[in-house]
Amino acid sequence: QVQFVESGGDLVHPGGSLRLSCATRGIIFSAYIMGWYRQTPGNPRELVALITGRGSTEYGDSVKGRFAISRDNAKEAVYLQMNNLKPEDTAVYYCNAAITRNILRIGNFDSWGLGTQVTVSP
Repeated sequence: QVQFVESGGDLVHPGGSLRLSCATRGIIFSAYIMGWYRQTPGNPRELVALITGRGSTEYGDSVKGRFAISRDNAKEAVYLQMNNLKPEDTAVYYCNAAITRNILRIGNFDSWGLGTQVTVSP
């Protein structure tokens, strides 16, 4: 069974930084493209960043230049370094995995972790 455990969320001031972590179980980690999503109440999850097994990355327009996704295949973990945080970054952040970028972009997964709350407030 696939499992995702997200951590690292916190309350920070605008301009601050956080590093999120996602531990995975139940997949051949290096074979999967990993994605970070975020969700605010009443809205669907939004894909903010993805990274392939070889380290190629993509970012949503709202986070380009501020967020950096990375992965450690040996630890089967993916990370999201978030800098210059803004109040509009406030959300619950989740990770997930897929074989193709398009599947990640669609984001229609049966299994999700509990997520980690990021709150950016003065």
